[in-house]
Amino acid sequence: MRKNNKEKRKICFPILSRAYYGRRKLLLEKLNNHPRFDLQLVVGGAVLLDKYSHDLFSEIENSGFNISEKLFNVIEGGNHVVMAKTASLIGLEITNVFYKTNPDIVIVEGDRFEQLAVAMSAAYLNKTLVHIEGGDVSGNIDESVRHAITKLSHIHFVTNKDSYSRVVRMGENPKYVFNVGSLDVEYAASMKDPDIASLNKLINAKGAGSQIDLNKDFLIVIYHPVTSDTENRRNTEILFESIADLGLPILWFWPNNDAGTNEVSESIRHFREKYKSLCENFRFFTNLSSEDFISILKKAACVVGNSSAGIKECSYFGIPVVNVGSRQCGRLRAENVVDVGHNFKQIKKAVKEQVSVGKYKSFKIYHRPNSSAKVIDTLSKINLYTQKRFYGF
Repeated sequence: MRKNNKEKRKICFPILSRAYYGRRKLLLEKLNNHPRFDLQLVVGGAVLLDKYSHDLFSEIENSGFNISEKLFNVIEGGNHVVMAKTASLIGLEITNVFYKTNPDIVIVEGDRFEQLAVAMSAAYLNKTLVHIEGGDVSGNIDESVRHAITKLSHIHFVTNKDSYSRVVRMGENPKYVFNVGSLDVEYAASMKDPDIASLNKLINAKGAGSQIDLNKDFLIVIYHPVTSDTENRRNTEILFESIADLGLPILWFWPNNDAGTNEVSESIRHFREKYKSLCENFRFFTNLSSEDFISILKKAACVVGNSSAGIKECSYFGIPVVNVGSRQCGRLRAENVVDVGHNFKQIKKAVKEQVSVGKYKSFKIYHRPNSSAKVIDTLSKINLYTQKRFYGF
């Protein structure tokens, strides 16, 4: 029997990769403090591995959240077989969590393989499944995963009108599709301007590599593996050679744990060890707190790589971006983004031009005021259901 609209609702929010905590912090805080909800925070996957998410678990605990369950469910290896097996293991483990905690609502987001496993389990256990960021498009298997999660989900919070249209065209009832804007961008927009002196001290006390002066023009590089690509190692080498040749200070963030991560990581290590003289301006990080990352992002002369942060958060801040390769192919983007292939001359030329342009205006393509408040208001009032029907046609 479903709960009525006046009873307290138990909401399970799994955090299984490093990107999903900081970007959802405003929503999590509101859920945690709202009398209508009982927040069940499940932390697992790469979040519990220092290799990918150094200090993130402690950050979550120290932010005042009660962690209901921890899932140790990552198989090491960084290839396609490991990714598939890890997803299967997550499905097994999260099913036990749902059986034990019996949530009314499960929130998943985006397009990662961990989220697909969670969505499958929740659907089979007749939980109302909420999907954040459905309807976006991208350049690899992630897009298929995102759309699969959409078809398993009951309530949808999308980031823009194009995504809204796609979700509805997939047969989802418009009554349960809400364009609230990007929670990522809402969180980034809430951050105050950083104190550069303090930020300089902080980033040079973390990570490894050369001392970086953030008063100068500097680059941020975030480059993740493309799961459908067989050239992740070589593509990383090309990117490394291109930006090293520019002579600018560079903050390079370690890749996520998708298939191909070993090739990207090993390429970075190889280049760093073999060409030490070219790495005099580099500093490498596995992870920074969400606040520190946004503070650094706001001051970057250019963001290079294939992260969605370059597409979404940077659009709001007007930060120049050079998007490399196909990982963000088709995603809605603003004029601050220049797309290039894995080509030494193209990358180098694009970065130089973007740095010379300087900041763009702020683009609001992903920003809507009070995004997280709109999600909370909807989830506190909407009738929960589990039996879906294909809408229209």
